[in-house]
Amino acid sequence: MQIQKQFGTAIASLLACGFIAGAEIININTPHTTMLLDATAGQPLKFIYYGDALNAADIDNVAASTKQWHDAYPVYGMSAMRETAMSVSHPDGNMTLDMAVTSTDETTREDGSKLTTVTMTDRHYPFDIKLNYLTYPDNDVIETWAEAVNRDKKTVLLREFSSGYLPLRRGNVYLTSFTGSWANEANVVEEQLTPGMKTIKNKDGLRNSHTAHGEVMFSLDGMPAENEGRTIGAALCYGGNYELTIDTDDSDWHHFFAGINEDNSSYMLGKGESFVTPPLALTYSREGKSGVSRNMHRWGRDHKIAHGNDLRKILLNSWEGVYFDINEEGMAQMMADIAGMGGELFVMDDGWFGDKYPRNNDSSSLGDWVVDTRKLPNGINGLLDEADKNGIRFGIWIEPEMANTTSELYEKHPEYIIKPSNREPVLGRGGTQVVLDLANPAVQDLVFTVVDTLLTKYPRIDYIKWDANAPIMNHGSQYLTADKQSHLMIDFHRGFAKTLDRIRAKYPDVTIQACASGGGRANYGILPWFDEIWVSDNTDALQRVYMQWGTSHFFPAVVMASHISAAPNHQTFRRIPIKYRIDVAMSGRLGMEIQPKNMTEEEIALCRNAIEEYKTIRPVVQQGDIYRLLSPYDKKGVASMMYVTPDKNQAVFYWWKTETFVNQHLPRITMSGLDPDKMYTVKELNRIDNKPLPFEGKSFSGRYLMSNGLEIPYTHDVDYHKLNDWASRVLTLTAEQ
Repeated sequence: MQIQKQFGTAIASLLACGFIAGAEIININTPHTTMLLDATAGQPLKFIYYGDALNAADIDNVAASTKQWHDAYPVYGMSAMRETAMSVSHPDGNMTLDMAVTSTDETTREDGSKLTTVTMTDRHYPFDIKLNYLTYPDNDVIETWAEAVNRDKKTVLLREFSSGYLPLRRGNVYLTSFTGSWANEANVVEEQLTPGMKTIKNKDGLRNSHTAHGEVMFSLDGMPAENEGRTIGAALCYGGNYELTIDTDDSDWHHFFAGINEDNSSYMLGKGESFVTPPLALTYSREGKSGVSRNMHRWGRDHKIAHGNDLRKILLNSWEGVYFDINEEGMAQMMADIAGMGGELFVMDDGWFGDKYPRNNDSSSLGDWVVDTRKLPNGINGLLDEADKNGIRFGIWIEPEMANTTSELYEKHPEYIIKPSNREPVLGRGGTQVVLDLANPAVQDLVFTVVDTLLTKYPRIDYIKWDANAPIMNHGSQYLTADKQSHLMIDFHRGFAKTLDRIRAKYPDVTIQACASGGGRANYGILPWFDEIWVSDNTDALQRVYMQWGTSHFFPAVVMASHISAAPNHQTFRRIPIKYRIDVAMSGRLGMEIQPKNMTEEEIALCRNAIEEYKTIRPVVQQGDIYRLLSPYDKKGVASMMYVTPDKNQAVFYWWKTETFVNQHLPRITMSGLDPDKMYTVKELNRIDNKPLPFEGKSFSGRYLMSNGLEIPYTHDVDYHKLNDWASRVLTLTAEQ
């Protein structure tokens, strides 16, 4: 069904005289939220309200009584002292925009989603801005984006082009954002918004979630709380450079803008061309930060993540087990070991390829995706046969957007890399790594062919670990013309999207992980093509509690690859017992990052049992609703969270001690998300204690568990020689039928 409202042939006179007809109120609604806009003909689109769902009377009265309306998409020029979402330079040099609504269009799609488009036209120039709002009948997320359309005969220069804008009433508003670096991603930062400008940005060019994330939350009722308080979440769905800005000016408002980072990326829009910004996903909840997370997770699984509602396999990845020391015997041993522990997939990481230049370290061979038969005499098919023999699936590592200067690809096609004219390229990892220019269609074909060749030649490959270990280090495209060099950062990601579209069209069922020096690609801009993200190259269980806590604010467990690794840990050298490492890894997509032959029989037995038990809770963890209970960032000595099925019949509760002191006092954790009137039977998973917990097998009402919680022992009841300073618990709660 399509409903369109045009404001008649009299629009020219409306624009000329600024005549205001009756207000045209647009209700962008989801099951539990309302966004109100005023699309009065001949006026800029106005923002009225965003929050709890309103009834018809409220909609009428709010629209009639609200005075401090803001432009829904502020533009530069006629109010030059304010921050703006879009600015341009017209062919005659005029740097202003003066926009007025000319039409609205509402379309209901086959999947039930509803797209509302409001078109605004400049009062003098043939230039349009189309503002889009997409909603789903089953979800409380609104996606919004802008499209700039140049109807002039000459080129218009886009200087600013935000995806969206949201005004937030000043008060006791707190911002939650996420910062970090390699091996320390997704740290939670909470701060009160104060006068001035707050900017969160990325300029890596490719790995945009190492130093910061393009997702934020706004707590409107003071200090952020997990399961109560009005909270807005915003996620920019883009894999490239971005900028989020909160301008708290001298008015009563915080002004939030989000979009592509325009620094050195101004974009020329030719005659008849359009520029579409990436979506900004917005959600609102009265149930605090975890409420926002639940909304985002459901939306992500249902609409944004490749195979978002499919359960993920339990895997062993070879990287920390052998690094580059790939050989046929070693791969066969690791496959047999993970199969023996009940695993379902083995992934061979870096080091399997290269002919003229064997891949023995990180300084060569990227781009030369041919099997090194000196390491693998029977090739990939030999490994696939070995996987079949063990009853598991097989996956492989690639880094197709990259090359090394020491490679046959670079020797044949030096013009494929990103580099400025008249300068030598800046080199990255290994002293030789360069980035391929995906703005170039020939490079898009090359990257597609890498994947296509692998999956055509070896159709039994079930999983691809797609890595990206370098930023765009120097600005310059050997493909783009001299006048369009500023398009590089944007056209790279357009080429990336085109390439992935082709891959997914031909290979819709293969599982693909987004790894980018660890957690560099944790964003909804890439997840439509990828099944999961590698949260971090840091597999230390204690630090993973923190990093996975931050990542969980916007991304569900089904995409968070979380692996059991060795002790001492390869990044922090911390010695953490296997029980704790298992309990942390089981809160995400469980996997292993270890050499099994170096494990003790006791460790193998614990992992075998953990894999068996994880399979029983996998639907709850990967498809359930998250309730974060006590943050590790609160420094209370413990962190706790849980997942609950939508029907509230099953839950998994996690408890990790984060520090140990003599005679310490840890808070008792009250649970959340349960049905108060149901009785839940408690069972501990991964038990190592000599005797069960006192509440093992007993049943408690959801009301009791949510008001009182269970008293968790601070230590494990184990033999003296096994005592250590770590403690963790995983409990299942099953409703009595």
